[in-house]
Amino acid sequence: MVKNKTLLLMCAAAVTLQALVAGINLALPQLAASDLHPSGGQLVWIVDTYVIVFAALLIPAGALGDRFGRKGVLIAGLVLFAVANTVSALAPNVAVLETGRALAGVAAALAQPATLALLVNATEPRRRPQAIAVWTAAMGMGGMAGNLVAGVVLRWAGWSWLFALFVPVALLLAAGVAAFVPRAPRHHASLDPVGTALLTGGVLALLFGIIEGPGRGWGDVAVLGGFGLGLLLITVFIAYAARASDPLLDPRVFRIPTVRAGALGVGFGFLVLFGLFYVNAQFLQDVKGYSVLVTGLAIAPLAVGMGLVTRRAVPLAERFGARWIVGAGLGMIALGLGALSTATASTPYGIYALYLLVTAAGMGLCTPALTHGIMTGLPHARAGLGAGVNSSAREIGAALGVAIIGTVLNSHHALRSTADFTAGMHFGYRLLAGGLVIAAAAVVAMWRPAPQLAAL
Repeated sequence: MVKNKTLLLMCAAAVTLQALVAGINLALPQLAASDLHPSGGQLVWIVDTYVIVFAALLIPAGALGDRFGRKGVLIAGLVLFAVANTVSALAPNVAVLETGRALAGVAAALAQPATLALLVNATEPRRRPQAIAVWTAAMGMGGMAGNLVAGVVLRWAGWSWLFALFVPVALLLAAGVAAFVPRAPRHHASLDPVGTALLTGGVLALLFGIIEGPGRGWGDVAVLGGFGLGLLLITVFIAYAARASDPLLDPRVFRIPTVRAGALGVGFGFLVLFGLFYVNAQFLQDVKGYSVLVTGLAIAPLAVGMGLVTRRAVPLAERFGARWIVGAGLGMIALGLGALSTATASTPYGIYALYLLVTAAGMGLCTPALTHGIMTGLPHARAGLGAGVNSSAREIGAALGVAIIGTVLNSHHALRSTADFTAGMHFGYRLLAGGLVIAAAAVVAMWRPAPQLAAL
């Protein structure tokens, strides 16, 4: 019973943290018309401050959980998440709202790696692949839940209620974790302040470039500066960590084929998924003419597809091999995107839903094996680090997906007419599908079992 409660609570926490990533996009029209009077650039950062802080701190936060206790770090993260969303809900101006979003990103970074690490610890080895599969499905469905919840809340209430809703949810989850989730053993993990500063600064700078690129233009001085600084800091981090006696993240973990392939596959999968979320909301509202509530409900096939297929992903991987299941799943996502690239205003919703279902089935097929590859490639004592690597790949992929599809839409002058938007959507989906096919081939080629590095 305790193990079932742990699985339920860890998945519920993962859904909650991911829901806030996607749900805020539906609130943008209300925020733009609100008394806060945000500029276009401020709207972008209201969305992305959460993502950028969340992604940048995941690996240090995972190490923090390994070192000081994953249960305590998870509870602290959930309580801070409630505080942060209270700040956002009551924000009198844009600066306070962005502060609340940044605090929520810190909270999410503390909590999310701990959910997977605690789940792995509480599950006996033979059942871990299935538990990880359920958790990965919850992560994927978090974005869909965010769209659905936002659609319902915004239909009858203002944008501030969307943030307010997460306050009691986070506090209830924290109470549930305190009462029912067993503590995991603490393990030595380096907090490495120098490495943490270099890695966090590098990821922040790269994400700044990715997020600002579509609006400012990829040749803008600030965007190029962000990429240059990010690459410099990450290069210095790799050189430093390779020589440090106890680094935050040993670069050699990426010599492990399943870790390397898993991070690449997870990153590309969520790149596509959040690119889809970004376009889907606009397509259904602006092209199909759906209300915000119907738009939130119309993405349900993604949840259904992932939920049904994820349950079969583990036995299929055991039967046919993880390499081929991962390749097949990524291929199905590319197929679904190709089909979505044919959708127009006259496409019946039933056909559109089928395209979403194929895409979701691909996600459900490949993500459990990808996450399992990362987690099993590292020693059990470094589960928090493994969860941080997995989650970082997801969040960076999500930010990049929105940036790519946003750039494509801008280049097609998407705001001029629905025809322009549809043309941009078609090209963007085909671009993502092509990139995914290449990524799938790379993942399949590099995926092979390998022993853990003894020094880790």
